[in-house]
Amino acid sequence: MAVKASILKRLVTQLRRNGMSEAEAAATARSRLQAAGILKKGTDELTEYGKKRQAMGAAGRAKDRAAKASGRKASEYVYNPRTNRATLRSRKKKKR
Repeated sequence: MAVKASILKRLVTQLRRNGMSEAEAAATARSRLQAAGILKKGTDELTEYGKKRQAMGAAGRAKDRAAKASGRKASEYVYNPRTNRATLRSRKKKKR
């Protein structure tokens, strides 16, 4: 399988780890990414939105997901690579 979009390749790998066959994982990944507007319909080619998402990297995508879900800014989040999740930065009060 020749995959040009690394975002597609990563999703296929994740689905394979969850027990899907190669063919099932590839079909599911393409379907999800096309539905999300990341891949053009019927191809493995990235849309402009897909190019932007792929360029963000894992940290950027996690912060973006968290920001959209909460209505906050992505800069208010910190990325944890172990969980692939973004959490709010702690707001410790400074002592005077």
